[in-house]
Amino acid sequence: MDIVAEVREAVAAIPAGSVVSYGDIAERIGTGPRQVGHAMRLIDEGVPWWRVVHADGTPATCHQGQAPRLLAEEGTPMRGTRVDMRRARHHGDARVPPSP
Repeated sequence: MDIVAEVREAVAAIPAGSVVSYGDIAERIGTGPRQVGHAMRLIDEGVPWWRVVHADGTPATCHQGQAPRLLAEEGTPMRGTRVDMRRARHHGDARVPPSP
C-alpha cells in the first residue's frame, strides 16, 4: 500500500469528535509527520481531514481555515483555539500511541 492510501485509511478511521496528530499517523504507518502532511494534500475531499491536527492541538489551516468550525460542529473538546488533545485524541487503533 502506498503512503497516500495508508494516510487515507488512517484518517477515515477517526471518529467524529476525535482527532489524531500528524505524528500519531506517522508512527502508525512508519513514516514521518512531514510525509503525512504531504500525503494529506493528496487525499480526496471525502475523508475527514480536519480531524488531523498538529501535536499541540492546533487545527489545520488549509481549506480556507474551516477546520475549527468543523471540529466544533462535531463537539470536539477544545481549549481555546486548540483541540484538547488529552480528551480528544483517538486511540482506537492500538498502533497509535497514547499521548505522554
